[in-house]
Amino acid sequence: MLGMMVLLAAAGAAPNLAWLEGEWCTKPANGRQTCELWGPARGGTMLGTSQTVRDGKTRDFEYMRIELGDGVAIFYGSPRGAPAVPFRESGREARGITFANPGHDYPQRIRYWRRGDELIAETALADGTRPMRWVFKRAR
Repeated sequence: MLGMMVLLAAAGAAPNLAWLEGEWCTKPANGRQTCELWGPARGGTMLGTSQTVRDGKTRDFEYMRIELGDGVAIFYGSPRGAPAVPFRESGREARGITFANPGHDYPQRIRYWRRGDELIAETALADGTRPMRWVFKRAR
């Protein structure tokens, strides 16, 4: 019974996303590299940026934030400075989190997880089709 109460209490707690903090970059390929920078959670919010550079020029960028509170996290993505779109937490693991917004055109699902020293980010439709995946290593 005590184990069940601990599990229920943990389910209502805001996620600890310290495993996401830091600067992460994909392996450069064909003159292209994407990096994400995630700061620590402060005041209930984690701030992040993403930048893709190809042939020495910024080709894409996104402002991101994760709001932590009331037992659930909400990811807000603002690609190229567009109005932020919310994605509500739909799943959580010790070193992974999934966000969903089934009403959005694409993506409808955003997932981050750690695999050893890698950070993986994946976007997809709600059913997992049309996935796009980035494998990041911590920047030195």
